[in-house]
Amino acid sequence: MSLPKKSTLTQEIVLRMLNQALQKAEDLRIKISIAIVDDGGNLMGFIRMNGAKVIPSNIAQNKAYTAAGFGLPTGDWYERIKDKPSLLHGIVHTEKMTIFSGGQPIYDGVDLIGGIGVSGGSEEQDNACALAGLSVLNK
Repeated sequence: MSLPKKSTLTQEIVLRMLNQALQKAEDLRIKISIAIVDDGGNLMGFIRMNGAKVIPSNIAQNKAYTAAGFGLPTGDWYERIKDKPSLLHGIVHTEKMTIFSGGQPIYDGVDLIGGIGVSGGSEEQDNACALAGLSVLNK
């Protein structure tokens, strides 16, 4: 019996993703924190730009964790739960759960291999930086 092969994030990919997200933040003239986790939610890469606020660094890590934990962009959550009071008032109290934009799952084809989270700008800016980080997978 052979075990199935598993795709994983590598140090090289993580560094390229961080650099691409940083470049987008510089283009947008914002100061952000970026976190990348593997499919188990373990931190693979993190950077807080010079001048970025402290609290967004935790938020970025939570966004990455949420995206990896569910395989969904964090910005999709509110629409999914807004009309479901038990979820709207329950799941959002789960440790590290984040339901606003800036977290994206990382897929290798159909395999979920991690998440990237960005915080420090607006939701739209954070999400644009996260998507820029993901763009290295398409090159």
